[in-house]
Amino acid sequence: MTATAAESLPPERPPTARRRGVELSLLVCAVLISVYGYADVGLARSGAVPPDALAYGAGLGLLALLAHLAVRLRAPYADPLLLPIAVLLNGVGLVLIYRLDLETPADRAAPAQLIWSTLGVALFIAVVVLLRDHRVLQRYGYLSVVTALALMIVPILFPAVNGARIWIRIGGLSFQPGEFAKILLAVFFAAYLAANRHALAHTGRRIGPLQLPAGRVLGPVVAIWLISVVVLVLERDLGTSLLFFGLFVVMLYVATGRTGWIVVGLLLAGVGAFAVGTLEPHVHSRVESWIDPYASITAGDGPSQLAQSLFAFASGGVLGTGLGAGHSILIGFAAKSDFILATAGEELGLAGLTALFLLYTLLVARGYRAGLDLRDPFGGLLSVGLAAIVAVQVFVIAGGVTGLIPLTGMAMPFLAQGGSSVVTNWIIVALLIRLSDSAREPHPEPVEAGVIAPAAPPAARTVRTDTGPAEPAVPTEAAARTDPPGPAAEGTR
Repeated sequence: MTATAAESLPPERPPTARRRGVELSLLVCAVLISVYGYADVGLARSGAVPPDALAYGAGLGLLALLAHLAVRLRAPYADPLLLPIAVLLNGVGLVLIYRLDLETPADRAAPAQLIWSTLGVALFIAVVVLLRDHRVLQRYGYLSVVTALALMIVPILFPAVNGARIWIRIGGLSFQPGEFAKILLAVFFAAYLAANRHALAHTGRRIGPLQLPAGRVLGPVVAIWLISVVVLVLERDLGTSLLFFGLFVVMLYVATGRTGWIVVGLLLAGVGAFAVGTLEPHVHSRVESWIDPYASITAGDGPSQLAQSLFAFASGGVLGTGLGAGHSILIGFAAKSDFILATAGEELGLAGLTALFLLYTLLVARGYRAGLDLRDPFGGLLSVGLAAIVAVQVFVIAGGVTGLIPLTGMAMPFLAQGGSSVVTNWIIVALLIRLSDSAREPHPEPVEAGVIAPAAPPAARTVRTDTGPAEPAVPTEAAARTDPPGPAAEGTR
């Protein structure tokens, strides 16, 4: 039997396609779908296409084109699905907000949302262009957490809005600092857990099936997480509290690979939710509304927001009533923010709602895919953490408006009214673009020190003779010895 050197070497990794043409094609489809929805709303409401439909399409297309050029020039190997999904979700969100604005002409939110979306795309381009290597962020882990805590504490000094102290209002502008804090906390968790993952996974005391890490290792990150959650509970921002809790548990599980952390996280979440729901009056009222959403109707006070949301989903059916033909504006002031998913369910139906959930699923899955492909632990954890932010947020909001869990008060990513939210989500997509580019770009094969080119193993070498076919060479004693395998590259996945 003969063997060749080519057969003994590991297969070469196929070159990664850049697929920027695919991204551009999907962006064109995303813009056309958004413009079609905008025109459909006008036809349903007034029988004519809105006069500014062309301007809306041109503006959205220009933003998408600028973002595409930034990715093409600075992140050519990035995942081609991330940017089109973000553009489509943002475009559909603008259409839904514009549709609800027609019911409240004195309180229009679509123009402001368009300005915030433009700012978000500008920050997206800035992150893609200026951040050439995501590993730079690992140096600023502690600066990130200090900034995040400051952003969460400052709103306590400002008046409450709708029962929550999470807003900063200066003049006619308002923003929610906690939205930016979630990215900074993800950077801190990724940097800390990447630096201490071995100690977290292999040291400490074992209690039953769970191995608890040493307190000096786990203590700092748990302290930061507890401070964050306590501050948010004091501000009555329970949705963000749940988001930070889920983010911490997911990243701790990914860093250690121990399923026990998921079980412990679920138990702690249940205990915390029961305590807050029992002791906090604002949350207690939401829990009561969740247990019996039709109690207010029985009492003669009219339907609650959750009841109106359930009525909207039921009215939509499978295919929906059509854009502009629903009545979800009856939900009230939260129709454009917390409950905008009810508008999508009523006017686009179960089919449209499923399509939106599939878009979010793809966005999250591609973030996880980038985390699995990255070779450095920090990048992998950061990618998983950013994707987990989107996943937890979608679950909390969708679960709240459909009655699966109590309402917590958050903005649906890209869909709902909220300047801070849309800007933050564009930054998350920019970071995922940068991380996916690092994960997919070709890497040179590692070369051992002192070796110019890898040689075939002695047993695989062949000797060509003049009288017959190639025959395997007889291995010598020295050649038959094989070196012990070296340690795996640190952090290689």
